[in-house]
Amino acid sequence: MDPMRAGRLLMYATITALGVGAFMGAARAAQRKAGAEMTAAAQSFLAGLTAEQRAQASFPLTSDERLRWHYVPTGQPPTAWPRQGVALKAMTAAQKDLARDLLKASLSGRGYLTATAIMDLEMTLRAIETAQSGAAAASRRDPEMYFFTIFGDPSPSTAWGFRVEGHHVSLHFTVVNGARIASTPSFFGANPAEVREGPARGLRVLGAREDAGRALLDALDESQRRAALIADVAPGDVVTRNKATVNPLSPAGIPASALTPTQRDLLLRLIDVYAGDMADDAAQQRMSRLTQAGVEKITFAWAGGFARGEKHYYRVQGPTFLIEYDNTQGDANHIHSVWRDFNGDFGADLLREHLKSQPH
Repeated sequence: MDPMRAGRLLMYATITALGVGAFMGAARAAQRKAGAEMTAAAQSFLAGLTAEQRAQASFPLTSDERLRWHYVPTGQPPTAWPRQGVALKAMTAAQKDLARDLLKASLSGRGYLTATAIMDLEMTLRAIETAQSGAAAASRRDPEMYFFTIFGDPSPSTAWGFRVEGHHVSLHFTVVNGARIASTPSFFGANPAEVREGPARGLRVLGAREDAGRALLDALDESQRRAALIADVAPGDVVTRNKATVNPLSPAGIPASALTPTQRDLLLRLIDVYAGDMADDAAQQRMSRLTQAGVEKITFAWAGGFARGEKHYYRVQGPTFLIEYDNTQGDANHIHSVWRDFNGDFGADLLREHLKSQPH
């Protein structure tokens, strides 16, 4: 296990034993560090753009554009999604480095590698679709059609946000006063989920999501599995799709209060697979919030087949958050996964607090 993940798991145990009060001061200090790094990276990114690019990349924080998001390819509806911002494809080499620095400041090392690996999968998908349908049909697959968009004015004394988005990547961050960070919605997908031919054969970019979910499923006894199973047939996509706001889903599945300590640890490890894609301090913020709301209230639900290769879906849901994972498309070789916060998507809770405390 990597040191960062081991540290987070120890942190969860400590919070549970001692309460959140003593931990929150250190967590806020960590957020200030990440917030400062993200703010500086965003300022450098904007400074490196031309005036025309800066106009394309910049929107007010209150713009409706900030709540528009999707994980389908870039293009025109109904099969694709028109995106605003500046694409990597339109950047110089130096500008791409600044864009990647912003992404690195926002994600853990593992999260950054995951995001860029998903982008690179577009080349694998292009090769597959070219062989199946010809080059014209595969032309929309492009590892540089990922757009960077800034909302508001990045500074240590303001509220601002940014989005990085393209096919199977949709990441949203809000930073308030250079200190507090919101990091949802966060969506990662992979097609193919497992590369089955070519030079990258065997690659499973999001394999940890399936493996951690199955580890928990396999640890359940028969009665627990019946409680967790919410449908024999998995839904064709994540249920919440690209909604701007979401509410808790029903049925919820089996609660953590009905799990053994070992099973509960597997549940936390599954959650950490998702939280750990963020910068470590943002991951700590996610985990401290859900721990404060009550680990025993978190539920795990499964739908679809139990065997590998069968179409399947799971969700992890607590009072404050929802994780959805779906692998049904492409003959169960196409993953969609997302983390949503019921009150904190797009930094809604942080912005409400900010508006109350600061004159506007």
